[in-house]
This record gives sequence, C-alpha cells and structure tokens, in this order.
Amino acid sequence: MEATQWKSIGLGAAAGASAAASVFLGRKVAQTAKISSGHPLKHRALDLASGVMQAKYPLEAMSTYLNGFHMYADEMNRQVEASHFCIHLRHDLHQCVIFDRNAADARLIGIEYIIPEERFRDLPEDEKKLWHSHHYEVKSGILVAPGVPEIAERSYFNDLVTTYGKTFHTWQYDRDDFPYGIPQLMMGFTDDGQADQDLISERDRRIGISTAQRRKSRAQIPKPEVAEGANAWETGQTLQTRLQHMNFKR
Repeated sequence: MEATQWKSIGLGAAAGASAAASVFLGRKVAQTAKISSGHPLKHRALDLASGVMQAKYPLEAMSTYLNGFHMYADEMNRQVEASHFCIHLRHDLHQCVIFDRNAADARLIGIEYIIPEERFRDLPEDEKKLWHSHHYEVKSGILVAPGVPEIAERSYFNDLVTTYGKTFHTWQYDRDDFPYGIPQLMMGFTDDGQADQDLISERDRRIGISTAQRRKSRAQIPKPEVAEGANAWETGQTLQTRLQHMNFKR
C-alpha cells in the first residue's frame, strides 16, 4: 500500500476518533448540565468542569448493572425496586451502590455487599442474621442484568446464585420523597408468592424484559442449599436498625 493511502487511512481514523470523542464529550456535558440544573447558577460552571475533567475511578469501575427488588427486613409488604451498580472488588467481595432507577437524576437509596457461600459460612453467627441468600432471586428471574445477552447473563448468575448479600437502604423512598431517618436493613425473597407481581410487571414493561422468560432460561442453573443463618426473617424474628441515645465519650 502506498504511503499516501496509509496517510489517508490515518487521517480518517483520527477524524473518526475525534468525532467520537466530541460526541462523548458532548453527551457528558449535556448530562452534567441536566444533573446540575438544580444547583444554584454560581455552582454550575464547577459542575460542568467537574463532570468533564475529573476522573471518578470508583464510579467508573462499577461496570455491572443489576435490577431487582428488596423488602424491608421487618415488613414483607414494603417492597421496592433497586438498581444496583457493582464492582467485583476482590475474589470474595462485590460492592454495590443502589439507586431507585437507572437514570441521570436517580435517587441514591442504599448499598449492598455480596460474598460467596464460603465467606458467608465463616461469618460470626450474629453477623449472618444481616445477610440474605440470592438463590431465589436468580432462579425466579426477578434479578436481571438489563441489556446483557441472556447467555452472558446466565453465565454470571451461575456464580451469583450461591452468593449472599447484606443490604441497607438509606432512603425509604416508598414512604418519603426525602432521605429521612436511619438506614434500614433489607432482605431478598426466598419463595414464590412473596414478591409483588404488580411491581415486577411494571418493571418488566418499563425496561423491556420478561421475568417469566428469565425464569425458564435459568432452569438449568443448579439450585443451591441455603447456608444456615441466612434469611433470618424466615424464623419469625428479624433485625432492624433504630436510633439510640448514647453517652458521648471524650
């Protein structure tokens, strides 16, 4: 190939990369502008500069997006949708931030830590009471990875089905449009008939998936035995957080 042809290809590639970067930058500016619209005018310049120029490594590393539902540890009828954004921090720990939905102006509602069964079995007995299993969430199709091809999703959930999560919600958005109160311990479903089907149907319609189809496609994922100590609410006694006055220590 002649040098002029290589030069032409190089210029074309550079132009393409430049155009892609411009589109990305433009989207980032537009998104930042939308989010910062609620800020005072004097802060918006900083918001725009921060959105474009600052690296946010912990957020950028959270590459896995999962959508599911939680219930309050002490009240099954209080169920909320939860959009998780997670990173596999190390071989025995995922960490996730949770929002009410996948949108630029979503409300930050909680956190979840996810560990494998081997790590869960080594926890102190009192600690185990804070954790829930993921076996039913995966097998039932309730927990999904929107936008990911089902074959890749199944591969991921083959591992996730044996894991355990500890979840606290910091915003009771089913009751208040403001983050009142203290973090609340949340749990996951463990059997049919527990999850609110209306909530699931509305979620499925909105994000374009079928929980029933996901359930069928995961039939071959082995159902694990749940380790003793998880899903404490099933015993009829559960834990929940509360405020307590303490003496201040100097």
